[in-house]
Amino acid sequence: MSAKGPLRVPPKAPPLAVNEIWRRAAERLRATLSDNVFNSWFGSLQLEEVVGGRARLSVSTRFLKSWIEGHYQDKLKAALAAECEDINAIEIFARSMQGSVVRLASPRDENLPAQVAPAGEPVASEPSRAAPVRRRIEPTAAAPVGSPLDRRLNFSTFVAGRANQLALTLARKLSDGADATMSPLYFHAAVGLGKTHLVQAIAHVALARSRSVVYLTAETFMYGFVNALRSQSAIAFKESLRSIDLLIFDDAQFLQGRVIQTEFGHVLNSLIDAGKQVVIAADRPPSELESVDERVRSRLAGGICVEMLGFDESLRLKILEARLASAKLAHPTLDVPREVLLFISNAIVSNGRDLEGAINRLVAHAQLANTPMTLAAAEVAVRDLIRSREPKRVKIEDIQKRVASHYNVSRADLLSSRRTAAVVMPRQIAMFLAKSLTLRSLPEIGRRFGGRDHTTVLHAVRKIDNLYKTDAQLHDEIELLKNMLQE
Repeated sequence: MSAKGPLRVPPKAPPLAVNEIWRRAAERLRATLSDNVFNSWFGSLQLEEVVGGRARLSVSTRFLKSWIEGHYQDKLKAALAAECEDINAIEIFARSMQGSVVRLASPRDENLPAQVAPAGEPVASEPSRAAPVRRRIEPTAAAPVGSPLDRRLNFSTFVAGRANQLALTLARKLSDGADATMSPLYFHAAVGLGKTHLVQAIAHVALARSRSVVYLTAETFMYGFVNALRSQSAIAFKESLRSIDLLIFDDAQFLQGRVIQTEFGHVLNSLIDAGKQVVIAADRPPSELESVDERVRSRLAGGICVEMLGFDESLRLKILEARLASAKLAHPTLDVPREVLLFISNAIVSNGRDLEGAINRLVAHAQLANTPMTLAAAEVAVRDLIRSREPKRVKIEDIQKRVASHYNVSRADLLSSRRTAAVVMPRQIAMFLAKSLTLRSLPEIGRRFGGRDHTTVLHAVRKIDNLYKTDAQLHDEIELLKNMLQE
């Protein structure tokens, strides 16, 4: 015994509670992996118990369980072991999204204090060993708020013709939910040709059959995902989408942002791989979604792609008759002669929205003038809707092929970095035509011409525009190319 008295052994620190172990380990992981990675993959992770050196953790889905085990298991184990040296193994399991019962540590389990409760919850009274503490895991992922549906846009009000019959047939078949091999089903058409009407009709039928459906526009998806990131609920947002039966995604051409596109791609792959159904609508085919990630374009192109064509005169007349019949329900005295409908169906060739606008103008004119509708009166009522016939929609690939053939160079030459005069002038003409005949932006055109900067495209457009106005021979050549492309 020492002259200074007996040695005093400091008391062993009491073991940490489960929630404190996980809080400290989570801080280590967040510092190691970054906030974004931690929030994306560990946001729903919970440490449920530590028994016999094994830490048991739960996550909201099997997908997260598989991902964490495959990518972060060693880092997770090291972070937990750093806060509780008795931990030498970890086990991860998926809890039900509907809420499941999981066991917390018994108060007499090793390495744990007598009373344990998750952070923010009251401490339970001490139970017997035969009755371990249990708690209900509430769902963490509420269904995302979809875009509103219009009750008028259903199959009964959709007017079919040769231009959209195939699209309608496939939409009806998919709405029954019988054939998952149709996923993804991709509709594309110019503005006002019925894409949104058709996909909302699918949603109405699926909802009536008690299927889990979310209808989202690209804008709503982007807004919802950004808000989920800000509120640190991105996991809940993504998992709620993965749990549905049918996703309907409208206006896909507006999908922007690398991170958002990546997450949309994950959701798309998850649903399709799980045999769920996905319907996409856009104003162009997948190959022309220049602003969308290439992997997403590839997955969309691998589905069933259907183009809804412009309306012929007979279909325009059917649409006008249907809209007129609907208007007469509210205005029984409305009388529009057939010759007026024939005139409108021949004069308004743009899209269905203009046709509906024409009927609305006829109704307003009839109410205000209180006189019989004549052909002359109809011309006055709808004159702002009568446009010159729209030219054929031209693709940048068509422009490149036509210009290359006309100037006896290859399309690869136009996309290359070659600077010889025999290639530079045709390339600039092709860029000028792409700007003149398509709705593509300068950066998009640059990407389609070998990844060039938008300033290069702007220089080419300005140069050819000046020559077009001053060089008669070049003017005639460009007009010839325009006519051939628009035939």
